[in-house]
Amino acid sequence: MIYDALSHLCALVGLAAFCYKLPELLRRRGDPALWALETYFLCSGISFLVDLNWLRDDVSRLFGYPNLTTLLTQAAVVVLTAAQQVVLVHWSRPPERAAVLARRRVLAFSAALAVLVVLFFVVEPYRQTASAENTLLSNMRDPGYAGYLLLYITVCAVGQVGAVRLSYRYARIARRAWLRAGMWTVTAGASLILLYCAIRYIQIAGTRLGHGMSAWEPAYWLAGSVGALLQVFGWTVPSWGPALSGRLYGYRSYLRLRPLWWALYEAVPAIALEPPPRRPLDLLPPAGLDYRLHRRVIEILDGCHALSPHLPPGAERGSPAGEARLLRSALDARAGAPAGPPPFPPSAAPPAPPPSPAGRRGGSGESGDFTQEVARLSEVARAFARLPARPTTSRAAAERAASGQASAPRGSDHS
Repeated sequence: MIYDALSHLCALVGLAAFCYKLPELLRRRGDPALWALETYFLCSGISFLVDLNWLRDDVSRLFGYPNLTTLLTQAAVVVLTAAQQVVLVHWSRPPERAAVLARRRVLAFSAALAVLVVLFFVVEPYRQTASAENTLLSNMRDPGYAGYLLLYITVCAVGQVGAVRLSYRYARIARRAWLRAGMWTVTAGASLILLYCAIRYIQIAGTRLGHGMSAWEPAYWLAGSVGALLQVFGWTVPSWGPALSGRLYGYRSYLRLRPLWWALYEAVPAIALEPPPRRPLDLLPPAGLDYRLHRRVIEILDGCHALSPHLPPGAERGSPAGEARLLRSALDARAGAPAGPPPFPPSAAPPAPPPSPAGRRGGSGESGDFTQEVARLSEVARAFARLPARPTTSRAAAERAASGQASAPRGSDHS
């Protein structure tokens, strides 16, 4: 069951990665590294797909040769190993040198693949059929098959040694964080596939010496499947990792601003361009997250400006905790203020906290400045959320209610 689950997952992931990068390939048709990468993804998916237990017998019957899917799988592995070498060579070498080295690797792996195909039909070791995970082991006692399999495993091992060496080297010099993480993951995946090769060497030797080696089979398939998944992940994460990270950061910031935004919205509903969803539905990621995050920041700043008349004269921006206390004081003052003029004349009231210095220099339209403003307001919101909850009715409002003179707090829909 674990083998089947991993095989289906690996086939799906490989083909999904191929489809994911296909639009980029159509835009950059002259990039040999991208062609090689797409070849890698396609062969990775096919190598698992054609050997699925529910499909392999039908494929073999279609071509009229028992266990033909074993050859198709192994051929796809040899091709993807060569493609991986081509990608790493182009990424780690100057273009002129990379083209020469890539051509040499393609020729070497093509020759190895041709030998394997010939041996498959000459030696004919695949007459004993079994499930996909047991076919190789059940035929391993045949001397011809053992030699064929040793050649195949050696080709894979040589390719993965090159992958470990080049991906490790590139991981150490890559400047982009996500590319560096991807190369470390490719290195880990190639190391697991080397373990996969080592286990198969042990099985071949043990079987030829008359020992039963079936206990090693789960470790063999697990190392190969997880290694393949790690490599596909490592090759694709530089593309989708930054976008996912940005969205997670935006959603986290959106939630961090939530307590401060709700407090300001309840005091000054007019700051909202449109009514918010009911709690706790507002915890769900909204459609158009970037736009919603921009609106939340703008509305918080508008709310701060609306509270300016309730701030003490001379109030200035300080630490996040200090700003949070000032806002809480202004909210309490607004909630308890009688109808009429604000306690501080607008002309004497301090303005709303200005944008950060970076924002004044670059303008509110620059993403870096907006990120700084989000980070600052997030700290203020966190400090605000840690403050003791204020009563819904102030002492002054309670006294006015007792005397029959109470009125709803100005600009709020909560008393």
